[in-house]
Amino acid sequence: MRTVAFVDGVRTPFGRAGDKGIYANTRADDMIVKVIRELLRRHPELPPERVDDVAVAATTQTGDQGLTIGRTAALLAGLPKSVPGFAIDRMCAGAMTAVTTTASGIGFGAYDVVIAGGVEHMGRHPMGEGVDPNPRFLTDKLVDPSALVMGQTAENLHDRFPAITKQRCDAYAVRSQERFADAVKEGKIGPELVPVATRHPELGWGLATEDEPPRPGTTMEGLASLKTPFRPHGRVTAGNAAGLNDGATGAILADESTARELGLPVGMRLVGYAFAGVDPEVMGVGPVPATEKALARAGLSISDIGLFEINEAFAVQVLAFLDHFGIAEDDPRVNQWGGAIACGHPLASSGVRLMTQLSRQFAERPDVRYGITTMCIGIGMGGTVIWENPAWEGAK
Repeated sequence: MRTVAFVDGVRTPFGRAGDKGIYANTRADDMIVKVIRELLRRHPELPPERVDDVAVAATTQTGDQGLTIGRTAALLAGLPKSVPGFAIDRMCAGAMTAVTTTASGIGFGAYDVVIAGGVEHMGRHPMGEGVDPNPRFLTDKLVDPSALVMGQTAENLHDRFPAITKQRCDAYAVRSQERFADAVKEGKIGPELVPVATRHPELGWGLATEDEPPRPGTTMEGLASLKTPFRPHGRVTAGNAAGLNDGATGAILADESTARELGLPVGMRLVGYAFAGVDPEVMGVGPVPATEKALARAGLSISDIGLFEINEAFAVQVLAFLDHFGIAEDDPRVNQWGGAIACGHPLASSGVRLMTQLSRQFAERPDVRYGITTMCIGIGMGGTVIWENPAWEGAK
């Protein structure tokens, strides 16, 4: 098996879904095209014809997110027609799966260099648009009726873990907003963003250069007053969960020896990954068995992990993970630059955002050898990828 390197990752600024969002009049495929072009612009040392495949994830594969978007985006981005592409879907972990699938091809020797990422325009294509769930799911009681509504699964997680209170979730959400705002001020968040031209029917052209969802200055008092839309007197609110968002992400992966040959940087090395299934009605617990499986296969323990990038679909899901592994909810190793509660979660694109941030954190932390990116996945799954820091001082 060859060593797989995460070369670099970029993303568009994330927008709020809906008619008033920055991407209301921007096509989904144009967003992922912008990402692919930016990766090639930042790495002129990579000849476009050396890209062996392009994997692009989308949860709702229809309209401007359909038509085998990996292939069509590659063509629109100007890659040679000899470069193939494909679309992939694992709901929220789409981009993560695009990475693990193509990385497996690199390790096996089928690819040398790939581009993997994801796009989601939830304003144009709400989650579940056009789906027709088989009635047997409910008539045969294969899943609980709440399993198809992500917010209800988060409320179910509160039921399963009563120690995770709304107050704890709100406090976590405030901290996510604060950490993200600090990271933006310090220039930690920003270098990976790709400016995107936007159009408004009345205001004309604009340029998206920063994330739209963050709400700096969020307070416990403000969160306490929010409605609980998924259950009367519930615990999940718009403030302690990620919003509905638009955005795209992408990354270059390569065999490490090929990266060295071409002069490409090595931001991380892939150690291993795992996906696991759980009861769909508590899908938020998915990262726990996925992480346990990935660690076991890699011969590591949770104490070996020096940095965590956990997707914040819901605060309760992050806290369930931290409680299981005995990690404090304010541990500085966890989402040190904030997370999706602040910056947003455009479903299939989020996995590469986690990886891009971890890679940039590795560069600043030669004392850390291993980190993980992990996320819960709709319909009852979790995914975890373990990465090694090439700058780890212990390797010298």
